Amino acid sequence: MLIFRLPDSDIFYTLEPSQDKPVSFVSFDSRTILDFTGSLKEISRAAITDLKISPKSKSQQIETAKETQESYAAKITQAQDFIVKNDLKKLVLSRRKLLMYLDIDAEKKLSLAKSFLKFCDSYPSAFCYIFEKNGEIWMGGFSEVLGKFNKKNNAFETMSLAGTLPLDEDWSDKEIEEQKAVTDYIHSILKRFSSHLNISSTKDMISGNIKHLKTDFSAEISPESLDKIIAELHPTPAVCGFPKELCMQGIRGIEHFNREFYAGYIKVETQDFIYYFVNLRCASFFKNYAFLFVGGGITLKSYADKEWQETELKSKAVQNNLVFE
Repeated sequence: MLIFRLPDSDIFYTLEPSQDKPVSFVSFDSRTILDFTGSLKEISRAAITDLKISPKSKSQQIETAKETQESYAAKITQAQDFIVKNDLKKLVLSRRKLLMYLDIDAEKKLSLAKSFLKFCDSYPSAFCYIFEKNGEIWMGGFSEVLGKFNKKNNAFETMSLAGTLPLDEDWSDKEIEEQKAVTDYIHSILKRFSSHLNISSTKDMISGNIKHLKTDFSAEISPESLDKIIAELHPTPAVCGFPKELCMQGIRGIEHFNREFYAGYIKVETQDFIYYFVNLRCASFFKNYAFLFVGGGITLKSYADKEWQETELKSKAVQNNLVFE
C-alpha cells in the first residue's frame, strides 16, 4: 500500500495492479531500494480515511533506547572532533527520536490514515506519503527536491536547501555558510552536465514552524545524464556533508543506528516528469511506538543546546499531526 501527494496539489495517488514501477524508495546509503509496482490511480480523501493501517512490531529485536540531550551533545562533540581531524566544513548528524504512544494518549489508538491527511493539510507545499510494505510503515513529508526532470524539454531542476531556524530568528553566519556549502556543491556538479545553467538568489523557505535558506537551480540536460546526476547529488551536503564518502564514514561511526530511508530519496515517475524527493521529516511506525528521524548540520560554530532544540522543532512536523481516536 502506498499513497502520496505531490507538492502544491490536492490530488492523492495510490497504485493499481500493473508491471510498472513508478515509485521507488532509496535508502540513505543507497543499499536498499524499495520498488512499488503498479499504475498511478487517484484516491479520494474519504477512501483514505476508511483505510485500516495497523502498525505491527518488527520480528527482529529493535533497539529502543531513548536518545537524551546529554548523549546527543556527546555525539555533537564527536562530530566536531571529526570535523577538526579531517578539516571539514560540516558533518550532518541525525537523531532517531523514540515516541511512545502511551506518552501521548493512553486511552486512544493512533489513526495513521487520519494522521496522514492532517499531515498533508499542515504542509500543502510538501511531497507527502505513507506506505505499508514488508511489515514496515513509513510516513513523511518534505519540500526538498533532489531533482525534477521534464521529459518533454529535458529541463532539470534542483535546489540547495540548508540552514534551519525558528521563524522569528535571524540568520547567523553558521546557517549562511552551511547553505552556501550545499549551493557550491550542486553548482560544481551541474556545470559538468549542462552549459545552460541558471541559479536563483538565496531566499527563505517556510516549512511549518521553521524556515530554511533555499537556492534554486535549473539546467538543460540530456536524458542519459539524469541517473548520473542523481547519483552524484545524493547524498547532498545538506543531509551528509562533503566529501560525502568521508562524511558517511563519520556518520556511521558516531550515530550508531541505521538511517534506513531517512535522508534517502524517493523517485516518482509520471507521464511528463520524473521527480526525486529527499526523504526528510519522516517516521517509521510500530505497534506501541514510532521512530521520528531528524537531523542537522554540525559545524565548529554549533552549540549542543541549540542543535537539540532544532531537532526537537523538526520532530514536531510529524508528532504534532498524529491523530488518536
